[in-house]
Amino acid sequence: MYDYIKGIFTSKSSSSKGSFLTVENNGVGYLAEVTSRDCAEIEKTGEEGKLYVVLIHREDKMSLCGFLRKEDRDIFSILTSVSGVGSKMALTLLDKFESSELIGFVIAGNYKELTRAKGVGPKLAQKIILELKDKLMNYNNTAPVEVHTSSAQNSQDMEDARMVLMSLGYECDEIKTAFSKVLPALMENASAEDILKESLKILSV
Repeated sequence: MYDYIKGIFTSKSSSSKGSFLTVENNGVGYLAEVTSRDCAEIEKTGEEGKLYVVLIHREDKMSLCGFLRKEDRDIFSILTSVSGVGSKMALTLLDKFESSELIGFVIAGNYKELTRAKGVGPKLAQKIILELKDKLMNYNNTAPVEVHTSSAQNSQDMEDARMVLMSLGYECDEIKTAFSKVLPALMENASAEDILKESLKILSV
């Protein structure tokens, strides 16, 4: 329903109940729950910006979750597709880890790292790995992106990064352009997480 709201950040707050930002657009103030990291990034109210949002529809209420970066919003949507992971848990994970870190843990099957987030036990961490790795790594709607790189970079890590980006909704041409910009600057033995992290910086602009 909503992609993003562009306007003035008029208020921010953090408490035991969570962190919240209000963005005003055309006289309407939209209250969204955000990560404490995003809340802290807005140094003062009155700044203009863009908030990528997800509408949460429950039986008893409707609410918004917001993100300053598109990739965080996309990872949030993927996280909440896992049974047992609600919006609060997804925000907790995104508060603890950057999007590229979360993706890296999923690709590597490193569930122990996920348990560093508050409220994430070994069973839930393993469930997240099991369900998300399947979704992120089995996206094969298109042919591989052809980018001229060193033989070391033209490896499984590059293919893993491509499939994850495709699963996040990025088009083949967008990924090709991002890879052509970031791969020459990376070490030849760059991991899938490294490629993802730098590519997302380009794609999220």
